[in-house]
Amino acid sequence: MVRESDFQPAWWLRNHHLQTMAAKFLRKRLVVETFTEVLELPDGDFVDISWTEQINNDDPRPLAVVLHGLEGSKDSHYAKGMLLALKKAGFVAVLMHFRGCSGRPNRLARAYHSGETGDIHFFTEYLQSQFPNKPMALVGFSLGGNVAVRYLAQYPNNPYRAAAVVCAPLDLASCSRFINSGSSKIYQSYLLNMLKASTTIKIEQGLIDHLTPNQVAEIDHMWQFDDLVTAPLHDFNGAADYYQKASGGPVLSEIKQPCLVIHAQDDPFLSHSDIVKFADVPEHVEFEVSKRGGHVGFIAGSNPFKPNYWLEPRVTGYLRQYFNFSQS
Repeated sequence: MVRESDFQPAWWLRNHHLQTMAAKFLRKRLVVETFTEVLELPDGDFVDISWTEQINNDDPRPLAVVLHGLEGSKDSHYAKGMLLALKKAGFVAVLMHFRGCSGRPNRLARAYHSGETGDIHFFTEYLQSQFPNKPMALVGFSLGGNVAVRYLAQYPNNPYRAAAVVCAPLDLASCSRFINSGSSKIYQSYLLNMLKASTTIKIEQGLIDHLTPNQVAEIDHMWQFDDLVTAPLHDFNGAADYYQKASGGPVLSEIKQPCLVIHAQDDPFLSHSDIVKFADVPEHVEFEVSKRGGHVGFIAGSNPFKPNYWLEPRVTGYLRQYFNFSQS
């Protein structure tokens, strides 16, 4: 069941493109001090982990794990804002970078994709071994939101008490078509340029041998990139097979713990009708839709000099109700 969000956009940011892009510039100088940990993976690769603070198992605060979006990092505006908000709300927050997204390339040809759950599963088990008494929450943005959905459904006995998923591409095929249409092509070009650059580096390093730099340079839409790069590197039979097997929407109802799904009807990355078709979910999965908000925008407030980042109190407020805090 779709529940209407109470989000109201700032009067000066009612356009979905402004909502999507504004925070990137408004929070450009926002600084979040983090502590980096390198997590070695079973296949010989690694991921970089960024903590809001150094802790031990005696610390009574719960953990909140954050997953960023496509080609994002701890420096993405939404990640910085949420890490700070989670810390302020009483959590110790930690962001897991997907392979190759922390500012240095990963070691293998493979990287990450919208349905890759192996790394977050391994990281979760690592956290359990290091902090066996700590309750945990999970927050995923965009691609990271889809990864969170896939993980929670695939591992129903996971340790997370609650989760929040923001602007997730729950139907990858329709999202690939949508971002290749109209003004959304602006975002497609931005993302493709980053993906193509990292792919070209791996070709030059000899990690990828089924493509040449010229072939990568000629890719001009996301479906083509996923068909030529994502799918073969991650054992899918083309883009269509990848989209079908990695989409989170079909398994959303299999999530066992409380989960908040936030979606904006005007998201320029996602096809609204193809996302809300998955809204027939159990009561413990709250599917919340706003008319406006853009892609990971949701900026409210009446004063342009003091914008209100609505997502942060909404997500932290939702999560807090499932944990025991000594102070409200």
